[in-house]
Parts: sequence; C-alpha cells; structure tokens
Amino acid sequence: MDWFGENPWLAWLGIALVLAAIEAATVSFVFLMLAGGALAAAIASALGASFTVQVVIAVLVAGGLLLTVRPLITRRFMVAEASHTIGARSLVGRSGHVLQTVTENDGRVKLGGETWSARTVSGAMQCQPGQQVRVVSIEGATVIVTGDTSGQKSE
Repeated sequence: MDWFGENPWLAWLGIALVLAAIEAATVSFVFLMLAGGALAAAIASALGASFTVQVVIAVLVAGGLLLTVRPLITRRFMVAEASHTIGARSLVGRSGHVLQTVTENDGRVKLGGETWSARTVSGAMQCQPGQQVRVVSIEGATVIVTGDTSGQKSE
C-alpha cells in the first residue's frame, strides 16, 4: 500500500485499465469516457498535483468527454435498430422478377438472388413471367407483391 501512496498515478492508471476492460464488455461508451478521466488524473498525479486536484480533473474530464465526445461516438458507431432491417423484413419495398405467374393464390419470384413463393395483394391483377414486381409485405415464407414498382428500393 505504501507503494501506491508514493505512486498514485499508477493507481489512476489501474483504474483507467479496469474501466477500459469494462467498456470492452459493455460497449456503452460510458466507461471509456470515465477511463479518459482516470487517465487525465494519472497525468495530473505524475505532474505532482494534489489528490483533490486529481479527483477534480478526473471528474471534469470524464464529464466533458461524456457530454461532448460520447454523443459523437455513439452516433458514429451505434446503428439505429429501425434504420437497417435485416432478414425477410428488409425485402419489403424491393423489386423482383416474376418467374412463374403470380396470382392471389400462388406464384414464384426472384428476389435478392433467391426464389420466393409469392402471391399478389388481394384484388390485384396477376403478374406474368419476366414482369417486375414490388414486395408489399411478407407472410411467413411468402412474399406479397404488386405489379406497381413505384417507390421501390434498389436491390
């Protein structure tokens, strides 16, 4: 313990490393900012600042990082759940090509490089082979399509 009393910057450095390890497990970018504060306190300690000044520096730097840097990093690295859908839901709005005539009951379309069972929306005209269609919704393993391709997403 006497060793830490003589080298408090090492204690701050240890705290920064522990906070960085927690950040690696949580990826919330909060513990990273706290580690930045602890690192600033380690530098202040190495320069001979008193313990009170070290704590104030740690709090101010961590708070500043949380208020300024964290929002920028969060916006850059955290993807909004609704902005990028994955799986079958990502196909809604995309266009495909009819392989086998699509009616209200049955049909096949090529969509995103895969062949899908397809049906037209209720009351729509059937779609003929070679025609371009737009996915309106997904019901299980069947895509519901329409011959109207306006407002489509690119494949």
